[in-house]
Amino acid sequence: MVAFQAQDAKNQRDKYIDELWISKEQETSLKSQLAELQKERDELQMERDHALKEAKGLKRKEEDSNGHMLELPEFSLSKIEEATQGFNESQKIGQGGYGNIYIGLLQTKVAIKKLHSHGSQEFQMEVNVLGQLRHPNLVKLIGSCPEAFALIYEYLPNGSLEDRLNCKDNSPPLSWQTRLRIAIELCSVLVYLHSSTRPCTIVHADLKPTNILLDSNYVCKLSDFGICRVLSRNQSSSDSVTLSHNTVPKGTLPYLDPEFLQRGVLTVKSDVYSFGIILLQLLTGKSPPYSIVDEVNSALLAGNFESLLDPSAGRWPLEVAQSLAELALMCSDNNRKRRPDLGTGVLELLESLRDPTGGT
Repeated sequence: MVAFQAQDAKNQRDKYIDELWISKEQETSLKSQLAELQKERDELQMERDHALKEAKGLKRKEEDSNGHMLELPEFSLSKIEEATQGFNESQKIGQGGYGNIYIGLLQTKVAIKKLHSHGSQEFQMEVNVLGQLRHPNLVKLIGSCPEAFALIYEYLPNGSLEDRLNCKDNSPPLSWQTRLRIAIELCSVLVYLHSSTRPCTIVHADLKPTNILLDSNYVCKLSDFGICRVLSRNQSSSDSVTLSHNTVPKGTLPYLDPEFLQRGVLTVKSDVYSFGIILLQLLTGKSPPYSIVDEVNSALLAGNFESLLDPSAGRWPLEVAQSLAELALMCSDNNRKRRPDLGTGVLELLESLRDPTGGT
């Protein structure tokens, strides 16, 4: 009996020791997880602080280069609420990961993007970057409302390129002439953003058809600069292609530069990759994700590329479509070093493909 009790006590002791070791292992694991979470939080905080510093730096450099600041009007919360009928659902015309977009009335029709409460970084980046840039193919930022994290833009009645390519609300398909013109306009504004003659180079970092808006004449307007990056130039670096920024990859996967995704190094060539995918979408009418690059490349090699063209665009001149496809494949090369510089010959090539009679 005594021996049995002794054995039972030993078993209980061993059990308690095992449980103690398990508890210690769990404690170590929890501490490790906590440290990892703390590290991630610190990295995100550093990323946010760096982004805000970049945006403020752009503001100062624009002021230095122009001699004056572009004053962006600020609207009160009550004014914005009145314009959107209290952010009424009936006024909502779009939504995304960063917030909702409402149609509003501030003397004229406007689009008001109300960011979520955690969107302070995106709000500040849009105000400081888009508020200082002017180009016919950039959406115009009219003002802001810091109280509501709201941004007020010109209203563009034809919505996004994504919606028009999908003929949303039974809208007519875009002709091949209009698609080519949109490609030229998009290239033009990217050349402006990437230009080595500007105090800073801007990488949009989230190029996709939903961020390309169309006015009443289907002129394209690039929008949504919430996660763009400002690459500051120094005296030893005059070439914008060499500028880079290390960051956590963000954006939309099918349009995201594979090298940026793998290495976290953002350059203007990341925008070039996205531009190439958009060109292929304009040609085929198909939306990623799917192996659009491989499919187009195989069709060109097999001599049956014409079968991939979107028939709703009308009859593309085959030489024009093939030249555009070959350019798109160069832009969307997995190796960024093999992608072309949009400011060196690409815009001129696109202009040469334009039909002299134009199109709508």
